[in-house]
Amino acid sequence: MEKPRIAVVGAGLIGKNHIRLVSESEHCQLAAIVDPFEASKGLAEKYDVPHFDTLVELLEAGLADGVILATPNNLHVPQAKLCIEYRMPALIEKPVSHTVAEANSLLDIATKEPGIWDTLLVGHHRMHSPIIKRTREIIDSGAIGQLVATHGSAMFYKPDDYFAAAPWRTKEGGGPILINLIHDIGNLRYLCGEIVAVQSIASHRRRRFEVEDTVSINLSFANGALGTFLLSDTAGSGQSWEQTSQENKAYSSYPDEDCYHIAGTKGSISVPTMRLKYYQNDEDRSWWKPFVCENVSLERKDPLVEQLNHFCRVIRKEEKPLVTVRDGLQNLRVTEAVVEAVKTGRTVYIDDIA
Repeated sequence: MEKPRIAVVGAGLIGKNHIRLVSESEHCQLAAIVDPFEASKGLAEKYDVPHFDTLVELLEAGLADGVILATPNNLHVPQAKLCIEYRMPALIEKPVSHTVAEANSLLDIATKEPGIWDTLLVGHHRMHSPIIKRTREIIDSGAIGQLVATHGSAMFYKPDDYFAAAPWRTKEGGGPILINLIHDIGNLRYLCGEIVAVQSIASHRRRRFEVEDTVSINLSFANGALGTFLLSDTAGSGQSWEQTSQENKAYSSYPDEDCYHIAGTKGSISVPTMRLKYYQNDEDRSWWKPFVCENVSLERKDPLVEQLNHFCRVIRKEEKPLVTVRDGLQNLRVTEAVVEAVKTGRTVYIDDIA
């Protein structure tokens, strides 16, 4: 299978982006577009591929070697289960599900059905970023020693028309915790390890919406490291992944800003400026001593393209999914734990989110 045939299910904003990337790729070919709305038929004509109203119709036709599920969140698990039934590899857009309970049901099937676990990839595309991969390599190398602490931020300003266009974003479930935080949770879990407990407080004092606009979060990691995270969609700040990574050209970018700082017993790394500081002599560490300072080099690539290339290799059984259903579930559980911590004012343990 030199070039897997990939169908895209869902022709909304995210789906259209996947359709374009698949059609432009040298490693796969666009097999079909699946979407119930009339406008998607014109899109299929534009790309000269078959159109189907339902996923079942596509699966019965046997025209694809893999599918990308870019549908609304509540459809992710039912459609992923259909793919399992037809033994069809799937890239499931994030979040893996709209509830932890449904994600658990998918995990249960995926781990019990023979040969299924390695065919499901969850679309947390930042895991495929060269920035994240290089940072993980530095941490794994021991260059900064044992992890001690991290602080991160996703602070940006959403314009008023963002809320006017979709008033549900001003109500419960529409705030930055459930819409934005899950991306950074995925990054921090990948870089720093499993998050086992959270504390959080939230405010809506600036926008006065029903939902939060600013959140302060404490994180406890399984390896003993601690973390803090600031989240706000009403802050005039450039300290967010989109505004620092330079990976999504739709956003203004500030290459002098960081959104993560990870410190260990020997040094630290700031991301994504990739400023590395470490002690020259492990036996003579002190706040009186100077650090060796380096700027870590890396080759920038589009993580969405890298994710698609990885999915092609997953389909060909050359690689195992980098982001599994379990990873998608854990990201969702931590996010829901933050919501629970805001509501209760208590420390919430991730294992208690069922």
